[in-house]
Amino acid sequence: VELTPQGTLAERMRSGGAGIPAFYTPAGVGTMVAEGGLPLRYDGDGGVAVASEPKEVREFDGTPYVLERAIVTDFALVHAHRADTAGNLQFRGTARNFNPDVAMAGRITIVQAEEIVAAGEIDPADVHLPGIFVQRLVEVGRQETGVEIEKLSSRGEDRS
Repeated sequence: VELTPQGTLAERMRSGGAGIPAFYTPAGVGTMVAEGGLPLRYDGDGGVAVASEPKEVREFDGTPYVLERAIVTDFALVHAHRADTAGNLQFRGTARNFNPDVAMAGRITIVQAEEIVAAGEIDPADVHLPGIFVQRLVEVGRQETGVEIEKLSSRGEDRS
């Protein structure tokens, strides 16, 4: 497990997908993220067996930045709303936030799509991730869990 600020995680994945090996960010300067010592592995007695190493810090225009390495994964598992047979993807809602970066960071990206349509059926302007980043497609259909995760309520009235 590695502690990484959320924006830094997204940029590490985006950089990995873009072929950029590392980048500098101000996030984490002056913390254990930059200075090292964060537990990476614990021993059997609850002590720290392996701690993180310090990261390179450089100053640009008077502001310190931490060097963060890109993330490239062997596999990326992604869920898409729609895909075409060429691997072009459309995401729905907040799935658009991280899924493109996750897919780009994977050497092999496996996509489960609710619907797979013929190549060309998705308007190019509506493609959220081009098929060049996708190696495998699996159609899973619309998944209904039967569990409501949102509850509509208004002041003074409980609708649970």
